[in-house]
Amino acid sequence: MAEKSIPNPSQIRPVPTPAPQADSSHVRNPGMALELDWVHEVKVNRSAVERRAATLGPRRSVKKDWQAAWLLRAIRLMDLTTLQGDDTPGRVRRLCAKARRPLEQRIVDALGVAHLDIRVGAVCVYHEMVPTAVECLAGSGIPVAAVSAGFPAGLSPLRERIREVEASVAAGAEEIDIVITRAHLFTGDWQAMYDEVKAFRAACGRAHLKAILATGDLRVLRNVARASMVCMMAGADFIKTSTGKESVNATLPVSLVMVRMIREYLERTGVEIGFKPAGGISQAKQALVYLSMMKDELGRRWLEPDLFRFGASSLLTDIERQLEHHTTGHYSAAYRHPMA
Repeated sequence: MAEKSIPNPSQIRPVPTPAPQADSSHVRNPGMALELDWVHEVKVNRSAVERRAATLGPRRSVKKDWQAAWLLRAIRLMDLTTLQGDDTPGRVRRLCAKARRPLEQRIVDALGVAHLDIRVGAVCVYHEMVPTAVECLAGSGIPVAAVSAGFPAGLSPLRERIREVEASVAAGAEEIDIVITRAHLFTGDWQAMYDEVKAFRAACGRAHLKAILATGDLRVLRNVARASMVCMMAGADFIKTSTGKESVNATLPVSLVMVRMIREYLERTGVEIGFKPAGGISQAKQALVYLSMMKDELGRRWLEPDLFRFGASSLLTDIERQLEHHTTGHYSAAYRHPMA
């Protein structure tokens, strides 16, 4: 198939506004009653999804200035993340400093984008590190996202998980990433999944809720589609692919299914739901494919931080390298662009 160029780059070039906080003008998902008939009627044609996913990269060509514009956009859509067992306050402080200034000044000057004030969409940390991140990001407009509710397994008692969500919000987190109980899906207990996510949504208050499906554990695409729909019905503001801890994390077929569930929910309810692919997205060229998928499937509106995020830790390093190559014609070593 012949290459097809992305339309006018002015449509995707970053705009000179800060990343929106959790209380942006975007209308949050109020949720709805659980419609089991709607859930049960969901079907997925796996071969068709895989064929479509296979075309997403080859049929798009983004080069030169257009590519630089898309990569700058990707930075603004990034949840800069550290979720390691050996995280320290010092590491989180370095991560927050990188979130405020994700590109080296020489790259910013060479691109002529200082006026855009490029920053990441959020910083994502464990609950324990929320106070440190909130302190470091004060006044920046960059929200702190906390992984709560027994992340990554989500198997601690429900009351304890709800209390952790409440504690993260009280500590200053403006976004909460929770992981669903996969057992509810495998036993077909959609009511239990709905009630659980709804309880987390209530515990979040004004903070936005991202529901992690842990798609690598869900085995078939129909499970991904149904879990997506139940979480949206329960009030999730975002649906997210993975914890980053599964053996298989974000993939294009899984992401395509989730995005089309978002589109179906929008058509039926008029409510816009965000999407966050996470885990395994470490190369700039992967980010470009995801951006083109969002624009194709949901439209330009889903290229804003209040509706799309990358969950990433090493992606920023490769984007910096690509932007330096764009300005100098040479690739630099990755260690020259430390993440934190």
